[in-house]
Amino acid sequence: MALYRDEGVVLRTAKLGEADRIITILTRNHGKIRAVAKGVRRTKSRFGARLEPFMRADLLIAEGRTLDTVSQAESIAAYGASIAVDFNAYEAANVIVETIDKLANTEHECVPAQYRLLIGALNALAKHAHAPRAISGSYVMRAMSLAGWTPRLGACVVCGRPGGAYLSIASGGVMCEADHTTDARRVPPRAAQELQALIQGDWTVLDEAPLQRITEELVEDWAEYYLERPIRSLRLIDS
Repeated sequence: MALYRDEGVVLRTAKLGEADRIITILTRNHGKIRAVAKGVRRTKSRFGARLEPFMRADLLIAEGRTLDTVSQAESIAAYGASIAVDFNAYEAANVIVETIDKLANTEHECVPAQYRLLIGALNALAKHAHAPRAISGSYVMRAMSLAGWTPRLGACVVCGRPGGAYLSIASGGVMCEADHTTDARRVPPRAAQELQALIQGDWTVLDEAPLQRITEELVEDWAEYYLERPIRSLRLIDS
């Protein structure tokens, strides 16, 4: 059985049998993998705590026919400990890991830029560097942009004239007064500025005030449209 070493972030876990778990991990060099962690639910497990959601670990993994097996795990960054004590950060972290879990839909496909973005977002949450919703919103829009879905905000997608007071998600960007379609939504200037700041990671703008409700709705709608399924963690925040 071939072995490989990589570092990764635990996205989610599922129970398997009486003592094991199936761990979904985004790794630096092997993309998203699913692996069995044997015995981690036992109280005397050697590395169970290192394989909880939001944890970043150095892993030794054995290849398997259907599922790999985690043989060793050493902690690199315990983001989960700091995130779990702040409910808003915990909500935001769930949005982040659900987003990359849906974006990285092909296992073992290397996505190094997405991995760097993921650990940057979780690190910011763990350090409480910014408002949790701003961190998760920025992460969602930047992850979607890395995947090729960047909204065009500088000029009307129909006529090409600068600016645009409406946003059509289906058309991929802003539209002017004259050319906007019925599906386009009027976006106030501040919301448009916030959306641009989320994509660029411009914290001078994002730290000024909490995100407007319309901005959060646009992030959710944009992700749902292009992923072709909702980010359920965003809906939980909204409820």
